[in-house]
Amino acid sequence: MHLDFDPAKKEAEQTSFEQFLKVDIRIGEVIEAIDFPEAKKASYKLRINFGEGVGIKKSSAQLTTHYSKQDLIGKRVLAVVNFPPRQIGKYMSEVLVLGLSDQNNDIVLFELDKLVPNGARLH
Repeated sequence: MHLDFDPAKKEAEQTSFEQFLKVDIRIGEVIEAIDFPEAKKASYKLRINFGEGVGIKKSSAQLTTHYSKQDLIGKRVLAVVNFPPRQIGKYMSEVLVLGLSDQNNDIVLFELDKLVPNGARLH
């Protein structure tokens, strides 16, 4: 799931800092990426290692335009780890991988400039 790309769109409605703190965003390493042919939109099934505490979680992600399955193995991604699991077809997605929409509304991941351990939380 992602929102439409529109650079002219105004910022979202304000939220409180307390609400932001409830969203648990962690970094993890993709350890498996396989095709998800049953998905409505081209997607991969991912297994992501968030390290001790969170562990390995599953997600589906619409990343097929910019990334091959091989590109994703070892890639470090940010994800929301405390949303309830979501049924995507016959697949249960446990975390929401975060990315940015390009001009064609395809998802682009971002990279860190310093190494942090799996499971590190976004502040």
